[in-house]
Amino acid sequence: MRFARPGRRAPADPTTGQHRRPAGTSTRLKRPGDPRRRRLLITSVTAICAVLVAVLALRDASGPSDPAGGAGGAGDPGCRPTALLEPPCGAWFGAFVPHDKADLADKVEEYERHVDRRLDIVYTYHDMSAVTETRLEGQLLTEQEQQVGEDRMLLLSWESKWWGGTAAQQPTWKEIAAGELDEAVIDAQAQRVKEYGERTGKKVFLSFDLEMDTRTPDNGTPADYVRAYRHIHDRFRDLGVDNVVWTWIITGYLNHSDLFERMYPGDGYVDWIGYNQYNYYRCHNTEWLSFAQTQYASHDWIRTHISDDKPLMLSEFGSASDAERPQRQADWYAQVPRVLKDLDGVRAALQWNYRDPGPNCDLAVANDRAWASLRKAAADPYLNQPLEREGG
Repeated sequence: MRFARPGRRAPADPTTGQHRRPAGTSTRLKRPGDPRRRRLLITSVTAICAVLVAVLALRDASGPSDPAGGAGGAGDPGCRPTALLEPPCGAWFGAFVPHDKADLADKVEEYERHVDRRLDIVYTYHDMSAVTETRLEGQLLTEQEQQVGEDRMLLLSWESKWWGGTAAQQPTWKEIAAGELDEAVIDAQAQRVKEYGERTGKKVFLSFDLEMDTRTPDNGTPADYVRAYRHIHDRFRDLGVDNVVWTWIITGYLNHSDLFERMYPGDGYVDWIGYNQYNYYRCHNTEWLSFAQTQYASHDWIRTHISDDKPLMLSEFGSASDAERPQRQADWYAQVPRVLKDLDGVRAALQWNYRDPGPNCDLAVANDRAWASLRKAAADPYLNQPLEREGG
């Protein structure tokens, strides 16, 4: 079946190009103790945008404090990934590549020819529907994913949805937390992940309900989400699944900051934190935002309010194109390595090479110049780290 991106994005705010706060959620931003981060205190979306444009323009011009990306390199034994798949000396490069469930490997290889390198991480999406021979959306680690995973890492996004299902078939967080999906869905997929690890020795990144901050109250309350996440985590643990790197992915839109704090499952349940920020431009009728402008504010807020040491992931990043300035998307991707080196703890960056619904919302790489720019960025030594852990 053809991949269809789940309808999970909130409309963009016209002043920032980022995700709009769902009705009924708070815009409160908790005051940090560090005065250097006071730009994050502004609750007005317009004020946030004005402050960030000024501050980030200066930060963009100054560059990273350590352009070399830190001591060590890909050949340094100290740069081998950790048990939680963290590359100590740089960052992984990955992507979401649109595909049918049956041609993932071919589409990944086609993308890799464009960027002239192998991806470190391939990102795929699944729902919680029943698994059949003809419908694989609910099956973690399909044959195609396992084939791709032979030479790459996998990030599996598992969503509490039944794409194309009826309203009655849509799982709720309360049902998941109560164990009502254990026998039919969760246990079977946990066993598949476990068997994959036993057979290959490989771990997978697993995200439950990415961008959950856009799904409340429809899916339940923030507390319901936390209980559902913890239930899945604990169920996998009880079933002996020890090859999962638990990845919690939010939009990164700061008007959801109150939700982020309330929906964080806790340090004992999260290994990596991801966020998804884009330059939407005319897709959401916004100003053009540089790569730096899309990333710094969310990164700094997470470091101040959620975790100052968890590895971070740009789980989706990308830019719209500008038909009137064809070089603009290429210039945007050229910023990526330098800015990444200045984002403390960001250990993976996954390019979103697809579209969002709506006019002017194609976020895929638009032309040869943009591909050349992304290819150069992906060749940076900082984004080329050894995949094998020390000792294999």
